Amino acid sequence: MFPLFKRMFYTALFNSCLFLMLIVGIQNSSEKSKIFFFKNETIKLPISFILGTSFISGSIIGSLVKIEFD
Repeated sequence: MFPLFKRMFYTALFNSCLFLMLIVGIQNSSEKSKIFFFKNETIKLPISFILGTSFISGSIIGSLVKIEFD
């Protein structure tokens, strides 16, 4: 149980640091875009924020998947 908790803690810490760096990095971003998702439209967000959150969510989901090769 302890290795699982340790792994989840490190994943959360790493992704939180990435998110904070993303927020600081997009302060001067001027290019904004909308996303169309299932006929719904989002507000205008900086492209770097969209790409960064996509990367972070993929990192979180990838850390939850356990792959065992024989």
